[in-house]
Amino acid sequence: MREKKRHLLVRGAVSDIEKAIYDGIGTLGMSKVGLVKVKTGEDFAVISVNREALDSVRACFAIWPEKISVERVSGTLKGLKKG
Repeated sequence: MREKKRHLLVRGAVSDIEKAIYDGIGTLGMSKVGLVKVKTGEDFAVISVNREALDSVRACFAIWPEKISVERVSGTLKGLKKG
């Protein structure tokens, strides 16, 4: 079966995204997240995560000392651009 992904528009310390998730949920959790960086910029990143791990990823960003915020979540990249 294919994994169902959600795309997130993330702002803040984008260089620390992987480290924040790894420190929050560990190696096994990181493998369940299925993190893929789709696009990165200076102050934003578009990442793709597994649908079941979305709440865990948000929690990891919330406890990270530097500011990382999730601006939008969408099932498609096209839906992420709208709004």
